[in-house]
Amino acid sequence: MESSTADTGVTDSLLWKARFGEVVRGMVVDFAPRLFAVVQEYGDRVDGRVAAWGMAFPDHAEVVSVEGGLRMTLGEVDSVLPAFATREGVSASVVWLPAFNARLTEPVDVVDDVEDETEPWW
Repeated sequence: MESSTADTGVTDSLLWKARFGEVVRGMVVDFAPRLFAVVQEYGDRVDGRVAAWGMAFPDHAEVVSVEGGLRMTLGEVDSVLPAFATREGVSASVVWLPAFNARLTEPVDVVDDVEDETEPWW
């Protein structure tokens, strides 16, 4: 049985939608920011708390305190530490969450260049 041009168009459209969804999901995984917590430690490991959450992008980091009253945009992740080590006996550290993408085991420094491909991405 032969398929009509209309049927082929519908099939191609459905295949494109599925492929486009795969491309978008791959892009989201590849370019997701690396997540981290800012942890405050009181004394010599007497107590501690998560004081803020952050996202590390290739060229900056975004941080928001758990109370929501402090938001920061920073050039480097470690620049957040002085804001959370404000009292004597209180230190701050960055704790990286496990990366769900193996490519993101370390904060991303640069975006990969797209290599020339012999076949179109679609």
